[in-house]
Amino acid sequence: MKISIQINEGPYQHQASDTAYLFAKAAIDAGHEIFRVFFYHDGVNNASRFTMPPQDDRNVVNQWAELNIKNASGEPELVVCIAAALRRGMLDESEANKNGVEGNNIHPAFRISGLGQLIEAGIQSDRLVVFGD
Repeated sequence: MKISIQINEGPYQHQASDTAYLFAKAAIDAGHEIFRVFFYHDGVNNASRFTMPPQDDRNVVNQWAELNIKNASGEPELVVCIAAALRRGMLDESEANKNGVEGNNIHPAFRISGLGQLIEAGIQSDRLVVFGD
């Protein structure tokens, strides 16, 4: 089964990202394909490369990045909603340059794109599972 995931909550304010991550791992281990993970609303904070949790806590951003990097196919694709990201000061290098801002804070395993990617994920996948309000 091909599954896409939408995450609407930040990594440390809500359980949604942890639950989605564990769901994704379990689905992959069971032989399913996670096609795309779309981070929306406060969920875009899951892509911040400047997240520095204490050493004894989990690093949610790195967990998602490692899930993406471990698969040779580059799946699941980790997509951050551009509108939600810009509202929250989340920029990749391209958006920083376009907006005349120095620096960027999106982890390189993630990419910024629009809501069309969420729609496509729903069309291309057998299921779209949403975590968070």
